[in-house]
Amino acid sequence: MLKEFKAFILRGNVLDLAVAVVIGAAFKEVIDAVVKGLVTPVLAIPGDTPSLAGLTFDVGGAEFLYGNVIDVLINFVLIAGAVFFLIVRPATRMMDRRKTEPEVGATTRDCPYCLSSIPIAATRCAFCTADVSAPAGG
Repeated sequence: MLKEFKAFILRGNVLDLAVAVVIGAAFKEVIDAVVKGLVTPVLAIPGDTPSLAGLTFDVGGAEFLYGNVIDVLINFVLIAGAVFFLIVRPATRMMDRRKTEPEVGATTRDCPYCLSSIPIAATRCAFCTADVSAPAGG
């Protein structure tokens, strides 16, 4: 059982996930510092408080920290924007440039062996190298 656990822990995807969590936590701290040190004070300039986190209102003895919610929303939007523009968008563009399969459409058909999309006129699959006859009339 310990060998199985060791194999599980040392799998590449588990280690990648652990690294991603650590980097994500550090990234969150950076974004928190930017929001608290730069963004929030700029947004709070019109008011009399140096931070939005201190903004509250009371209803029936309960205190609502709406300024804190605004800070957290700003954090979320900045993190989501940074992840999208710095990671997702470049990765998508890189994968589109390195795409090995041809565009699926009227010019392709599925390989009967590996089900990859191959040109209609192909006689050999580029992915599994199986001999595929050109379809009749093609």
